Amino acid sequence: MESMSLLFIEDDARLAQFTIEYLESHGVKVTHAANGELGLREALRVRHDAVLLDLMLPVMDGLTVCRQIRERSDVPILMVTARADEVDRVLGLELGADDYVPKPFSPRELLARVRAAVRRARGLVGPSATLKVGSLILSISSQTATLDGRPLVLTGYEFTILRVLLERRGRVLSREQLLDLAKGSADESFDRSIDVRISRLRQKLREHSPGAPLLIRTVRGMGYMLVSESDP
Repeated sequence: MESMSLLFIEDDARLAQFTIEYLESHGVKVTHAANGELGLREALRVRHDAVLLDLMLPVMDGLTVCRQIRERSDVPILMVTARADEVDRVLGLELGADDYVPKPFSPRELLARVRAAVRRARGLVGPSATLKVGSLILSISSQTATLDGRPLVLTGYEFTILRVLLERRGRVLSREQLLDLAKGSADESFDRSIDVRISRLRQKLREHSPGAPLLIRTVRGMGYMLVSESDP
């Protein structure tokens, strides 16, 4: 990949120093903010390729930072959470985070997740093509989506999941298949992360085109499938 810049919002100085040294040794330019308020200010001041965001922060907590960044930017956001904090992970995903990295984390896995999020945001996943189902159109090369001729604002991970569903229209995909095809973590299949992402996608589709039927259908006990407005 080309060089990339990362904003790391973390108050643990030792963890931050160790992580920054590892990432910078692999070509990532890291800007560090030691509390939520400084991190939010930096995220809105400069466009970074991704934001790595701890949830337990002084001055302003990570969930608030995540929500306020997402209200004004589509930059990929990766949360850093304790493994047991499923509620916080779900809340973060609902507020617009693209991924989460459980503590304690492997620096190698962290780097892989950051690179994957940036690739999705840059449109470097999958072939150059345009996908269309009904009035929903996805441009793979530019990572843009339109519904009823109007732009649909999605995070990088939301776009990838929607692309996977479009490419397999009419087929039921389990949570595990969706995670694998979208290059998520296998661990995520055991919590509500995919359900949260699907819920956010549905909400955006409804808000964008209230009169259209839901395009993402739940198949109880099996998973999800995408259908067009004309499908039975």
